[in-house]
Amino acid sequence: MSNEVILLVLRIISGLLLLLFLAVLFRILWRDQRQATVDMEMKRRSYGYLVVLREIDGHYHLTGEKHALKPITSLGRSPTNTIPITDNFASSEHALVTLRQGQWWLEDRNSRNGTLLNNVPVKQAVIISEGDIIGIGQVRLRMELES
Repeated sequence: MSNEVILLVLRIISGLLLLLFLAVLFRILWRDQRQATVDMEMKRRSYGYLVVLREIDGHYHLTGEKHALKPITSLGRSPTNTIPITDNFASSEHALVTLRQGQWWLEDRNSRNGTLLNNVPVKQAVIISEGDIIGIGQVRLRMELES
């Protein structure tokens, strides 16, 4: 083989390798773009609601106020929470509702007055489901999930 043929073969191989590299790079960028789009959509998506209830004569009644649940929903008096609670008995960062492996969990964030789940004090993270009532101070929130 002459040097010209060897150089031609090397040029073709290097061109093909360059095209293969660009194809792999494009595939990685495309996959990352799709994953970022899915992540952003999940952050915007509502998974259900926490509906505010008012207790009258020992029975709970809807107030018409409801807050969308996010995969990580913080509850408390501070306006930086996902759902701010306007109650003097609520701590700044009172409780956290999180979606973990398809189940919703409620945990108290070391609040001064505690968090209730169906009128039972929450000592550690507990699983919550449709219809459960979360109590923070005088505020009651009912869990309503989207199917």
